[in-house]
Amino acid sequence: MARVTRLPGEGSAEVIQSVDRALRILTVLQGGRRMALGEIAGALELPPSTVHGIIRTLLAHGMVAQERDSQRYRLGPATLRLGNVYLDTLELRSRVSTWAGELARRTGFAVRTGVLLQGDIVVVHHEPRPDGTRQMPEVGIVIPAHSCALGKAVLAYDGDAAALVLAGPRRSMTGDTVTAKAVLRAQLAEVRASGLATEAEEAVLGECGVAAPLAEAGGEVAGAIGLVVPSGEWPADPSASDALRTAARAVSRELGAQAWPPTATGRAATA
Repeated sequence: MARVTRLPGEGSAEVIQSVDRALRILTVLQGGRRMALGEIAGALELPPSTVHGIIRTLLAHGMVAQERDSQRYRLGPATLRLGNVYLDTLELRSRVSTWAGELARRTGFAVRTGVLLQGDIVVVHHEPRPDGTRQMPEVGIVIPAHSCALGKAVLAYDGDAAALVLAGPRRSMTGDTVTAKAVLRAQLAEVRASGLATEAEEAVLGECGVAAPLAEAGGEVAGAIGLVVPSGEWPADPSASDALRTAARAVSRELGAQAWPPTATGRAATA
């Protein structure tokens, strides 16, 4: 039998398509969702037979799990392992930990650090309030960027990401979530003017926030660090904002940035 030799790149389109669909399935299941096969297929606008084949592969690798009683699918334990690998290699997280602890002690508020991922903010470090109360760990939570101070602090300096968020659907998390394009554009301009972003109960009722961007070597925005302020204590004392700016400058310096705040890139540079 003649040996078949596959040329470099041959079949790559099919491979890329399969990888894309697998990643889209994992994205649909994020946030603790439990979905039936038909629901996943409907969300991706793909035939159930196509989705089922990909899910079988994800099941074999532990990226997806199936519940025995409901037969619904959810993210599998292997995604946690990948997440931990990412966090362990994320320089921003390692640089921010000391400064976040000091910031929490100085202000009395919880501190979150987040990075942008496809229009959302993923919390990569969480420093609880230093009051000794029981608090849930928040590393890994995902918040729509347009609805939180962390997201606005990043979008203000990443014009291309901001354009995608403004062009796409922006869901309301609470009755106070700002979704209007003109208002969001004005808010991002204010962030670039002051170096700080704020939000009042836009993502979670009873919770407000103020955040500052973090710059990396080269001057571009790397993420954001912010204070979580209970609505009863909002607005926070100006000294808290000063402490936040100091922490953001220090972390940015350790990341190799020569100046703070970051340099606005993409459409933000000309807005």
